[in-house]
Amino acid sequence: MKNTEELLKRLGVDIDAGTLRLALTHRSYAYEQGGIPTNERLEFLGDSILGFSVTDALYRDNPNLSEGELAKRRSAVVSTRALAGIARDLELGQYILLGQGEKLTNGRDKSSILADTTEALIGAVYLCHGIETARAMVMRLIGPLLRNADALGAGTDWKTSIQEIAAAKKLGDIEYKVTGSGPDHSRSFVAVLHIGDKPYGSGTGHSKKEAEQEAAAATWKMVRPAGSSAAAGA
Repeated sequence: MKNTEELLKRLGVDIDAGTLRLALTHRSYAYEQGGIPTNERLEFLGDSILGFSVTDALYRDNPNLSEGELAKRRSAVVSTRALAGIARDLELGQYILLGQGEKLTNGRDKSSILADTTEALIGAVYLCHGIETARAMVMRLIGPLLRNADALGAGTDWKTSIQEIAAAKKLGDIEYKVTGSGPDHSRSFVAVLHIGDKPYGSGTGHSKKEAEQEAAAATWKMVRPAGSSAAAGA
């Protein structure tokens, strides 16, 4: 496994070698090693700690927001897309233990694997240091997202948000035009969102779904209702 000293420095916390290795062990690697433990139990634990930490911060920092708006913001912050972005900032992919199949299909940059491993690391910190240290790390990682109005503006379901805006403004039908390139083991996709035959935002990803979500997110910034950014950052 790649030397993890730099990763721990970025996380701002120590994790003992055994627990850290477990947090970085993807099931594909575990299977190839004869069925050793995977990081999935730690992921389960970290998911709960992440959800609680974000919910607590949102509740305390936004006394005037409704339950629905709080839930929407929480969903945006703990989404696979958001967590994968954090993992890429940490350069986490290079440390994950993957099986050969996942390595060949660019598993180190797959959003689902990156997000799950981020949650496993949160679980690992909790086991090593307790809830307060785990919450502090979550806030270090998540804090910028909580302050980013655009990241929170439409929640996780960008495509639904675009449908609602297009219908309200009577912009026309929505269509995602997707093209793929590259070999089968390392495909990449580009999606362009058209509304009423007019091109809007574009996005890229390792799957059609990911590219479409990126295109919808980019489009939302172009067509969002006036004042939505300010509201999201309240």
